[in-house]
Amino acid sequence: MRIQTQSVHFDADSKLLEFIDKKVNKLNTFYEKIIDANVVLKLEKNGQVQDKVAEIKLKVPGQLLVAKQTSKSFEGSVDTAVGMLKKQLIRYKEKHHRN
Repeated sequence: MRIQTQSVHFDADSKLLEFIDKKVNKLNTFYEKIIDANVVLKLEKNGQVQDKVAEIKLKVPGQLLVAKQTSKSFEGSVDTAVGMLKKQLIRYKEKHHRN
């Protein structure tokens, strides 16, 4: 699986990029035919607080799975989004293995 990470209006440090790669690569254990992953990191300003938004798009054969999450840290956002994608992948796999 190819992982492409994009950070909007800031530069992500290598520690964050390694964390994202590790988390997203774990999704291969639930479905091994993932083509690629696109991760977009953004800062959203809501009043005085800047929220960290992570949007992950997984391309699987015949479909695009998307999860978007906002929290106080990018790690938290990525972690929750990966959890959402895990559920989507399991559902997708079950649906396509019945046919």
